[in-house]
Amino acid sequence: MLARLRFRALGTGLTAVASLWLAAPAAARIHLRIPATADQLIVVSSPTADPPPPGYVATLRAYQRTDPGAPWRRILGPWQAETGSGHLVAVRREGDHATPIGVFGIGPTIYGYRPEPGGLHYAYHRLVCGDWWDEDPFSPRYNRFVHVPCGLTPGFAPRSEPLWTETVAYPYFAVIQFNTSPVVGGADAPGSGIFLHSWVGVATDGCVALPQPKLLAVLRWLRPSAHPVIEIGTPDEIGPIPPPSS
Repeated sequence: MLARLRFRALGTGLTAVASLWLAAPAAARIHLRIPATADQLIVVSSPTADPPPPGYVATLRAYQRTDPGAPWRRILGPWQAETGSGHLVAVRREGDHATPIGVFGIGPTIYGYRPEPGGLHYAYHRLVCGDWWDEDPFSPRYNRFVHVPCGLTPGFAPRSEPLWTETVAYPYFAVIQFNTSPVVGGADAPGSGIFLHSWVGVATDGCVALPQPKLLAVLRWLRPSAHPVIEIGTPDEIGPIPPPSS
């Protein structure tokens, strides 16, 4: 899927958190909910699901609270973020290059081709030759990190991503836990490899991207003990969101 400078909007650590929204009639709006266990919240908001050019630009803010009953306090942002060329969608399909609407956990490992940057509270894996994200929906390891011996071309390779080669997008990235609990593959697979990664200057294939200094600020702020989640949607779908001045 990604060629050399193919910028994949990849995508999804809180394993129990998949996309969380209230079921509603087809014509009704989606209303997103934040899990009570989450004390760190990244909000990615786009004016509409199909915004005018450049449609891939959204706004990212990060919030924190001391306990489930406490008010949210903005810690980082507002910052511009890149989203997918397929815009925002509630029902995603593999290859549509869209960013999924919903609330998702953050994976337990941060990855990157550069040395560990320091200040992280998550485990860090430095990418090496043979590190892949399996994006073949018919593979038994679909939507997972897979390492194979360097130089070996795995069977899932034609539809997957050699992570160590993506030096612009992946100096550092966190996994957004989309289609992870459980992983759904097959012909109607909703997609794979949704990440929070470095700014690439164009729309992603579904990931969320920030300029590297801002990305590192977010990655260093994240703490597994706070059960962080990322909420993605339009202003009508996100909520309740703290006031921008908070």
